[in-house]
Amino acid sequence: MMMALGMFVFSLHTLAYQELQRQTDWRHPSSSRVGTNPALQFAGRGDDAITMPGIILPELAGSPISLDALRMMADTGKAWPLVEGTGRILGIWVIESVSETRTLFFPDGTARRIEFSISLKRVDDGKVDMLGAAIGTGANILRAVL
Repeated sequence: MMMALGMFVFSLHTLAYQELQRQTDWRHPSSSRVGTNPALQFAGRGDDAITMPGIILPELAGSPISLDALRMMADTGKAWPLVEGTGRILGIWVIESVSETRTLFFPDGTARRIEFSISLKRVDDGKVDMLGAAIGTGANILRAVL
């Protein structure tokens, strides 16, 4: 497992991203001042975004159905916990976009190569310690039911 977004697991069998690009912004609005530079004031954390580009080669690794599963998750509008394969919790994220480019086709139109990019945006307020407790409680409930 490379990473999990909710119940979707990124791996060689589903979707293996080639890169993980993360950009975190902080807000510093400015106020104009006469005769000097504008004054900046720290106003807190801004957007936190992840982009994961990758390639699916259906004959070797990955499945185009995985992109459909992510689109279905995005259609719900829900936010999902993002957890690295190491167990590090990255917070709660929504799927902003999924794009794909299909190339190198078989005679029946099936693509041999699918390049994709998934964009996520963080929606929690950075309190991942509470997320860990919630996930642990949810896992205990599932164990009790099963």
